[in-house]
Amino acid sequence: MPRPAASGIRPRAATAPFAWLRERGMGASILVAAISTAFGAILLSATGFIAAVLSADPYIGDSGTLAVVLGIMSFLLIGVAVYVASIVTANTFATVIAGRTRRIALLRLIGASARSQRAEVARQGLVVGIIGAVLGLVGGTVVSWAGVALAVALLGIDGVDYVVAQPVLVIPAVIVALTTWAAAWAGSRRVLTVTPLQALGGAVEASHDAFVRRGARNGAAIALFAIGGALLAGGIALGLITPLGVVVAFFGGIFSFTGLALGATLVMPPMLRLVGRWFGQAPTARLAAENALRYPERSSRMAIGVVMGVTLVTMLAVALETVKVVLATSAGGELDTEFATVIDTFSGIMMGLVAVSAVIAAVGLVNLLTIGVVQRRRELGLLRALGVSTGQVRRMVLLEAAHITITATVTGLVLGVAYGWAGAQSLLGSVPMPPSFSAPTLVAPAVPWVPVLIIVVATAVLTLVAAVVPTRLATRVAPVEALAD
Repeated sequence: MPRPAASGIRPRAATAPFAWLRERGMGASILVAAISTAFGAILLSATGFIAAVLSADPYIGDSGTLAVVLGIMSFLLIGVAVYVASIVTANTFATVIAGRTRRIALLRLIGASARSQRAEVARQGLVVGIIGAVLGLVGGTVVSWAGVALAVALLGIDGVDYVVAQPVLVIPAVIVALTTWAAAWAGSRRVLTVTPLQALGGAVEASHDAFVRRGARNGAAIALFAIGGALLAGGIALGLITPLGVVVAFFGGIFSFTGLALGATLVMPPMLRLVGRWFGQAPTARLAAENALRYPERSSRMAIGVVMGVTLVTMLAVALETVKVVLATSAGGELDTEFATVIDTFSGIMMGLVAVSAVIAAVGLVNLLTIGVVQRRRELGLLRALGVSTGQVRRMVLLEAAHITITATVTGLVLGVAYGWAGAQSLLGSVPMPPSFSAPTLVAPAVPWVPVLIIVVATAVLTLVAAVVPTRLATRVAPVEALAD
């Protein structure tokens, strides 16, 4: 007896319960979780190996202070990477949900509740987090094992028996899986606002006017930024008396930047509008600028991850360079060669570690830009039907990527210099400085131009990389097929 036509849907759902993993954005979210977990596993293995080497040393083996400091720094760096990854993941799921608006509305129309739909998205986030965490744990453990073996062989270390596969490596995997779950839950809050009537329309993103009316979120962002700014100012003032002011400034940085991230749609549109004027008045340039401004929430989600990555790298570079300059000034104008080498080596290592967060943010930008193009098939098809050429569409998407990355990079550089100076000032404000050798001291920010140049070059490369997949997708849109969707 033949089955009804409608029954063909059920076997597919039953045999492919994870078919949603093929949806745009999920693969990149798994990659973000895997990078974060692998970074945590490698960092914990590296610090554990260093601690084992130190404990085997007959002179410093009895002192556990350095090992404790290394452990604290490891968890702080892992925390930064997880923080960036969670925001990138939340933005990814928010963008994915915006594309599912009509589907969710149809389910609401036939009786599904908003909370059940949101719970389903959260479960998807948990699955993505677990898959990424497992892949990252395996990859990070393999890389750590190879790194330890290489270090032992190259450095000729004897008497150190360090086992890489340890239970502690599971900690970052569990943290990443749970934060991905939480990030998916946070990113899916739009599900609660989807109405059954939207099943009849095609809107996927909130417009500018709709977002401006979200007073509660904007108010919370402004409050967090104000609290963070007050703590930063208090940390700088306290730093004129004691180096412990850097602790207060640290929390001020967290609160203020969280406020910026939460209120990105208040901060980024004016910056996007300003940068958009640099591209001229050509039709493709104007379309690219308008695309970034028409739906500020989508553009802000794309930009804020890059802002975070650039801010972190610039902040660390400025803080370390400022500390180096202050120490050199205190020493009479020039540091000892060996001491300078140690500082430069430490700076390079820290910059490399923090750069992992920038890589995570870059993955997020590429992912969100690709999803955005997929969700604009009808718009691109209409442009093609109106006579816009393939080259113009390609140029428009490239300019849109450049628009967002340039805006994010400039914003991140400014914030990074400000946060880096605040950290150095709150730490070194009580250090006596020549010529009077008296405290308090006002520290001038020292900007290392080489890292800044690297960031600018990396931005140009990121723009090109971020635009590769979206431009290919955009130029493959057939006008008739897109308008029929």
